[in-house]
Order: sequence, then structure tokens, then C-alpha cells
Amino acid sequence: MTVSPPRDAGPTPARPAYPAAPRSGPVELVHGQPVADPYRWLEDPEDPATAAWSAAQDVLHAQEEARWPGREALREQMAALLAGGGSGPPVVRGGRAFHLRREPGHELAVLAVRENGRTRVLLDPLETDPSGTTVLDAWEPSWEGGLVAVQLSCGGTENSVLRVLDARTGEVVDGPLDRVRRSPVAWLPGGRAFYYVRRLPPQEAVGAGRHRRVYLHEVGNPAGLDTEIFGAGRPETQYYTVATSPDGRLLVIGASEGTAPRTDLWTADLTVTGPDRPALRRFQHGTDAHTAVRLRPGRGPLLLRTTAGAPRGRIAAARRDATGPGQWRTLVGEQPGTVLQDFAVLDGPALDRPLLLVARTRHAVGEMTLHDARTGALAGSVTLPGHGSVSRLTTRHDPGHEAWFAYTDHVTPNVVLHYDAVTGRLRPWPGDSPAGRPADGVKVTQEVVRSHDGTDVRMFVMSPAGRPDRPRPAVLTGYGGFGASMTPGFTPQALPWVRAGGVYAVACVRGGGEEGEEWHRAGRREHKHNTFDDFDAAADHLLHAGWAAPGRLGVLGSSNGGLLAATALTRRPEAYAAVVCAAPLLDMVRYELSGMGASWRDEYGSAEDPDAFARLLAYSPYHRVREGARYPAVLLAVFDGDTRVDPAHARKMCAALQWAGTGDGPVVLRTERGVGHGTRGASRSAGLYADVMAFFARYLGLDLTGDVPA
Repeated sequence: MTVSPPRDAGPTPARPAYPAAPRSGPVELVHGQPVADPYRWLEDPEDPATAAWSAAQDVLHAQEEARWPGREALREQMAALLAGGGSGPPVVRGGRAFHLRREPGHELAVLAVRENGRTRVLLDPLETDPSGTTVLDAWEPSWEGGLVAVQLSCGGTENSVLRVLDARTGEVVDGPLDRVRRSPVAWLPGGRAFYYVRRLPPQEAVGAGRHRRVYLHEVGNPAGLDTEIFGAGRPETQYYTVATSPDGRLLVIGASEGTAPRTDLWTADLTVTGPDRPALRRFQHGTDAHTAVRLRPGRGPLLLRTTAGAPRGRIAAARRDATGPGQWRTLVGEQPGTVLQDFAVLDGPALDRPLLLVARTRHAVGEMTLHDARTGALAGSVTLPGHGSVSRLTTRHDPGHEAWFAYTDHVTPNVVLHYDAVTGRLRPWPGDSPAGRPADGVKVTQEVVRSHDGTDVRMFVMSPAGRPDRPRPAVLTGYGGFGASMTPGFTPQALPWVRAGGVYAVACVRGGGEEGEEWHRAGRREHKHNTFDDFDAAADHLLHAGWAAPGRLGVLGSSNGGLLAATALTRRPEAYAAVVCAAPLLDMVRYELSGMGASWRDEYGSAEDPDAFARLLAYSPYHRVREGARYPAVLLAVFDGDTRVDPAHARKMCAALQWAGTGDGPVVLRTERGVGHGTRGASRSAGLYADVMAFFARYLGLDLTGDVPA
């Protein structure tokens, strides 16, 4: 393994005077093993001691970032890269095309409506809150397009409030409904009512108060009159989905245990009982598979996207009275080397036969094919603009031959494309807001890395185009969890870095979904070590293949990727010169007790189980910090509105590293207020990206201010 040159064992250069942090937390006996938690007191943000410590960390961060050369220029570059506009694919209802749209130079996206060739703004979050801390979390138009349910949250919390708007005027006609969080909204015909998911009020909930229910809400009625449909007596960690067919005949409810890759499904014929008392019957139950139903009008078979019997995904057809996968018929089976992402039905009268437009990835790169919707036979393909990603595939709910989807790659901002199955043409959608042009000066290759157990792992490498490949300051990132794939996507933080002569790499490690559900399961729970081994192998490959300069390799990760980066840090601190962890999971012994941690037990395992506890403790970054270790420079970034991953993880890790480390680089905590884990304004994103990459430039030795090196 090639690593940084050994550091001089002599006197350490002057390091920051870190804020005092007493190691006063408990040592607890867990499953017979003593577990120290010296910074437990930092879990409480309201404690005056925590507030004082955090304020001192803010001062330290401000002093440190002033030493990052080129930071302000980098912020300007990031702002320019994010200044372009863009849209999301339209949801077409009743002649209106609803879509998210961000005009060039605007801070946040708005909800827009396009009809009769003209686009107008229906909802602008900045008019609701000029501070920019209120964001649109979700929206769903009624089947006829006359109404639209919108969900907004403040301060990054993602705790949404739902209202219903008149699609003609933008006037609020119903709501607010609170205690929702990106709830699915399933309209009934006529816009008179919809199903949605809402948490119980605190006085009715037990435990952590996360219990959810599916309700039927009649537009105009108080939420207190809503009819409870589903969820009573079920675990508080279950999440529910709800959908209706456009003709209002069929209701489908799904239940998943947290983030588990399994779905139980129920269906109900609403023409038999009425929408307020559906007779739910099991459609898929107890099957270790994730299944999504594509609902169409009429009484035809249900079309499904499922991993049942197909870990890379298949499309199946099922009678509405089917009771499990054994009664489903495969239309489009698994394709070797690919993973099914989505599909759409094109069945308009202008076509000589109904078609399925199918989106897959091959080693994380998107591709699209056409199939006969009756037989599943291959009928053609759709050529994409490049080696990128396809997402958010939409069509009309009534018969039609058009589809829309978003396309992006590492150097191309998101663009909405329109596919016409009659002409076979793929072109930009006229309603898309002008986006930035593809970036030049950057070359993207896909490498194959051999992991420690012989498994092949893919990695994207961005490097300076038109210049010789040679060892350079390099940043490696990854995710490796929850079946989420690191597919190509516009990467603004990487572009100035690469143009200045650096390398930016994205590793598709196990735990993600790049190679299907088996790839995911090979990197979760008792197999989590594979995720970390793959990432180590990717770092070694960058050095051995000559992409990364020895002693100038950094690691970046966010959320579950922050866990990945911090594990790399504590496993091999000598291998890296700088590490950035944003919104990271770090105390894996107590991760279930805060944020959304309880819903992640299927992914990581529970500390309540002795075997799972032993595995969690073995890699938990907070518990692996060792006194006297020479850790590299570390930046921990957190957001005070984050309700998914508690910022306490990073506070505790920061204090531990500041106490233990003897390395030359600093350990600093960047706390951003008024934002959370999800959507944020363009200027906020530009500031975060600039700070992260300026930190890397300072400690990996890349000059962002001078002439571009060869």
C-alpha cells in the first residue's frame, strides 16, 4: 500500500488551542462490555456547556477558514456553477404541466405550471419566507389538475405542513395539515378528497412518537375529521405509501419497516366499499422484496417493478386479485449486468402497439430501452446524450405516447428531456428553464478496482482534460448504504478542483445499489466491513494507478457517506492528508436513539442485539478514536436543522479528535444554522461546497489561485 510519507516524529508544529471539553461522560456495561462515552454531555444542544463549547468551535472555525487561500474566489466559482436554471420533469394533469423550476440566478426552485405554451409560477417559497429557509418538500396535483397539494418546511427540519392550492390562482383552499413529512398524497377523482400519511399527535403516540397513520382527508374539512384508514397497531418505525388509480377504482397501500428493502402491499376496490372504508386485502406480504405498482385506469392487470425473485429488478404483470409473487407473470426479466430503475407505459392511440419505456443502469450508467407492453419483447432503444443518469420518469396518466425525464452526468447540469414514441425523437423539453452548459476541461473515466476479497468495484475518476495523467492532489468520495447508487450527476464542487489540476473520484462501494439488491446486502449489517474494505481498495487504487499523489489524498463523505469517510479516517489515519465528514453518523452504539436512527436498524443492525452491538462497536468511528494517533486535518460539517442525523454525532467526534490527535492538521467543526439534511438555497450550497474544497486545497496542497498546472 502506498501512503503518505512518515511524518517527522519530532516536535509537532503549533496546533490550535482547542476549546475545553471535559471527558465526564459515563462508562456503561453493554452486553457485558464496558463502553466509554466521554462526551455524552454534548448530545444536549440546550445545555449551557454545549452552547458555550459550540460557540468556541465557531470562533475556531472562523479563524481556520481565514487561512484557506482562494476560498472567496472558489465561492464565486461555485455560485456561477449553480447560477444556471433548471427544471424537473413535468407531471401532466388535465392539460397542465406541473413542474419544479429554478430561473437562472434564483435562490430556490418554484412550483410552476405550463399550459397553452406559457409558464407561470404557482408557488414561490421565497414569497412565503424571504429569508430562504422555507423550502418546498413535496407536491402532488389532483388527477384533473385543478388542485395541487404542497408541503413546505422551515429551517431545514423537513417537518412539513400540507396545504392545497387552486391551480388557477395559487390561492390556498385547504389546510394547513401538520405532522406530515414528505407524505405521499393520493387523490381521488374530482379533487374532493385524498389519502395521505400523518404522524399521531404527541399525546396519542408512545415511545419516540413516530407512529404514522394513513388517513382520508376531504378537502375543506378540518384535519380532526379525517378518517383513519391504516396503521393502527403497527410498529412506530414503519413507513407507509399510498396510491390510487386515476379512475378512483383501486387503492394500494404499502408498508416498509424503516428503510428495509422489503414492501408489504394491500389493495382495495373502492367501487365496492367506498373510499372511507376500503376492504384491504393482501397483495404482497412477508416477501423479502421491494415492489412498486404502476397504476393505470381501467380493469387491466397491475404492472409492477419488483425485486421478488430478481435482485436486479424485473417488470411483472399481476391480476388484481393476486396474493403474492407466485401469481405474477414476468414481462421484462432481469438483464445481465444492469439494474432496473423505472419504467413508464406509453399506450396512446397514435401508437400501433402499447410500449414500455424502461430505464436501467449498467455499472451505474444509465440506459433506456423500449419493450412491447403485452409481451415484454425488446422493441428498440433510446440513445441518451452521454454516459449519465436518468431519473423521475413521467408520462400522462391518460393514454399517450410521450414521456419526460431528467438527465445529468458529472459535467452536465440537470436537463429535462422529452421522448415522443411516435416519432422516436428525444429532445429538450420546451418548458425547461435554461440550465448551465456542460463544463469543459474535465475528463471522466470509469475504473475497475479489485477489492480485498477479489470483488470488482467501479469508480468514476474526474481528471484534467487535455493534460497528462499523473499523480495529483486527489479527493475520494463514496456512500455505500441503503441501496443508494452513486450514479453520474452534476458535481459542481469537483469542477474547479479538477480544472485547477486535481483529481476527484467517486467509488461505487458495496452497500449501494449500483449492482442491484445483492450489492446492497453485501454491504449492510454483518457485511458492512465490505463497504469499508471496498473504499480502502479504491484509495489504494488511486495511489497505485498514479491518479493520487502520495501524501495528498483526501476523503469526503456525507450522511452515511460521512460514516464511510470517518471509518476510513479511524482505520487508516496515515493514508490521508485531509478528511471531510458532512452530517455524519459517528456514534454507532447510540445511533438508534436520535434523529431517524430507529428506522435504520435493518441497515446497520441494533445495539440491542449482542452480535450486532459487537459489530457496531468494532467500527464505530467515535469509539475508535485513539489517544496519541496522528490524525490528518479533519473538517466536520453539520446543520442545526437536521432531523435525520443528529449534529451531536459530529460534536462528540470533534471533541474526541481534538483531545486525542497529535497530527499537524487541525480538527474543526463547521456548524451551519437554518438548514438541514435536505433541500437548501443555491447560495448556501455554493458556500458549503466552497468551504469543503478550500479546506482540501489547503491541506492537499492544490493552488486554486494561480495558473492551472499541467
